[in-house]
Order: sequence, then C-alpha cells, then structure tokens
Amino acid sequence: MPVTTQQLIRFKQQERPIVALTAWDYLLAQALDQAGIDVILVGDSLAMVALGYDTTIPLTLDETLHHAKAVRRGVKEAMMVVDLPFLSYQESPEQALRSAGRAFKEAGAQAVKLEGGYPAIANTVSKLVQIGIPVMGHVGLTPQSVHQFGGFRQQGKSPEAGDRILEEAIALEQAGCFAIVLEHIPDDLALRITQKLRIPTIGIGAGAHCDGQVLVTADLLGLSTWHPPFAKSYVNLRESITQAVKTFCTEVREHQFPS
Repeated sequence: MPVTTQQLIRFKQQERPIVALTAWDYLLAQALDQAGIDVILVGDSLAMVALGYDTTIPLTLDETLHHAKAVRRGVKEAMMVVDLPFLSYQESPEQALRSAGRAFKEAGAQAVKLEGGYPAIANTVSKLVQIGIPVMGHVGLTPQSVHQFGGFRQQGKSPEAGDRILEEAIALEQAGCFAIVLEHIPDDLALRITQKLRIPTIGIGAGAHCDGQVLVTADLLGLSTWHPPFAKSYVNLRESITQAVKTFCTEVREHQFPS
C-alpha cells in the first residue's frame, strides 16, 4: 500500500522509524522503492550529485522537475516528496503555489519540501496546506542558506540558536507541515524538537532521537567524492564502477571482449 502523510504521522505514534532516501533518476528510484523505502525525496542535493554544482543554489525548478518526472516513473509504493529549489518559493506564497502546482501536475509529487521557519515560510506553508498541498518542513542547516551560514556548519549549538530552531519547528507544525527534516543540529536539540512535536521529525546529522532518518543516496552508496561526517557509506560503488570500467577497457584493448 502506498505511503501517505497520515501513515507517516501514525508511524510516529507507533514509534516505528521512518526511512527516507534521495533519488534523481528512474533506475535509482525503482531500486529504492523495491527495497521498501518509506519516503523518496527528489532533493535539491541532485544539484551536486547529479549535475556537478558546488552547492544547491544554482538548481532551477525546471531541472528539478525534469528529474522528478523520471523518479516518479520508478516509484510505486514510497511517498515522493519534491524539494522546491532556491528562489522558487521564497518570493511570495503565490510563487510557492505556482512552483508546488507544477511539481504536482507535471511530476506527480505527493508533497513538496520547503526550507526555513518563520514568519515568511510558515505563512507560505499555511497557504499551501489550506489548498491541499502537503508540505514537509526543513530546519537547522538549510543548504539553500549555505552562504549565510558560512558553509555547511552545524546549527543550533548555542542555547539561543537552539531555541530559535525549536520555535521554527513549532511554527511549521502549526502552519500545517506533516513532517519536518532536522539537519545537522545537536542530538539533544533534535530530541527536544521530536518530543515537542506531534508530527514526525526526520533527521540527517541530527542524532538517533528523530522519528526517522534520511541520507543522500550518493553518500550511502559510496558514489560521492566527499560526504558529510554524519553520513555513512554502506558500499563503495564508486570504486566498484571504476574497477569494472577498467576491466572492460582492458578486455576491449586486448581483444578479449567480445569473446
């Protein structure tokens, strides 16, 4: 049975951890879906892992939707959430509505994800939810603000900064978010937020106390040349691919393939 927003909320109530990963094409999405993932995020991280940008900032909505449509074709059971890229929703709720509408109508999204808290983003979330668009929030380290943060640094380390992130999470829940990503914040802060909210928290670099976990799939598969300290590689596909291609090159050059 396909995963829904209400099912994710029930998972939190049942203390059943939510599992999420990112995807950027059909074959990867199909593999993740068949493995039993709950949520597949067409994350703006595809700017870096699929398109070769240094940050997520250059990614456009058209590029996002191009990849999201491919992912949609590979997903049958997981819930597909689409990241709205930088400057495709921050200008006004009306701009966010147009962008989210395209994600739903053109790419088959079941929810969108917006970065940031209050007051502007919470207001935008409220407007989207009121017309039936499910929204996943995202607080802590928000990669679209990387230049403001001065790099991909842990957020919420001081009591004041931690309180602000907690307040942002509460505001997003009140605005109607069905779940919130907590990225690169201290474990104890993630625990406070998770205990305070009725909706699920999905952590990435936020410790073990969240209601679920998400990783960039390129990091999990060992495809990235660099990954954050909180990520874990379960296999080194980059090395396996390189070795396979080297073997192919050798066999072709030595007239061993085709045999």
